[in-house]
Amino acid sequence: MLKRIILLSIVLVVVIANLVSASSPPKIEAEAAVLMKADDLQVLFDKKANDIMYPASTTKIVTLITAIEEGNLNSVVVASPQAALCDGSSLELKAGDKLTLQEALYGMMLVSGNDAAEVIAENVAGSVPQFVQKMNDKAEAIGATRTHFTNPHGLPDPINHFTTAYDLALITSYGMSNPLFAQIVASREHDVRFTSGAVSHVTNTNKLLKTYKGANGVKTGFTNAAGECLVASATRKNVQLVAVILNSDYRWSDAAKLLDYGFQQLGL
Repeated sequence: MLKRIILLSIVLVVVIANLVSASSPPKIEAEAAVLMKADDLQVLFDKKANDIMYPASTTKIVTLITAIEEGNLNSVVVASPQAALCDGSSLELKAGDKLTLQEALYGMMLVSGNDAAEVIAENVAGSVPQFVQKMNDKAEAIGATRTHFTNPHGLPDPINHFTTAYDLALITSYGMSNPLFAQIVASREHDVRFTSGAVSHVTNTNKLLKTYKGANGVKTGFTNAAGECLVASATRKNVQLVAVILNSDYRWSDAAKLLDYGFQQLGL
């Protein structure tokens, strides 16, 4: 009888421990992070979510939204010499290269082409500064009150180019409601086609698309100033979650932990 009581007590302790573990927020390494339910913007996890941070290439989430809403997706965009020489990650565009705006959007988001981001900005708005103004207007309209951009790609500007984890989640939740936005950021690979007939095969830098159940976006980012960043999304049973990880050497595991935690909280 005593052994049975002891055994039942051990089982009860294990069950309680598992329940506590399942409901406890995960420990993550990111300097700032947030987990948001996309449909109603409910925050399920918050770590310094409103602290001002550098966004790096997660900036391109807003570039994508702005270009889809402001541009003609079938129009042909032309790479200027300045855009072709843009620093950092690249679609390897050359001055004079021509492709549709939609193809440029894939190139920008999947391989994080800074050159593609500048080509998009120049062709949609006439100049990079004019496009960036549209980006800031859009961010403000969405409700991202602690965000400001000075370029369309996220290369460092230590004073005037910044955001927060919360604002990025808010912006991404808005973006995911657009079918083309959702299609592009969920694409694991794509053949970027130029009007010349040339094709550039690109693979998405977002590893979670291949490793996390239900993953469907969104964007990686890195600069020395920003650290490793990731905006990740996943959907299960029609519930969309958005996890934002800013400045973490463990962005992939951080994002997976947050998404796991969110789906557990929602019984999914």
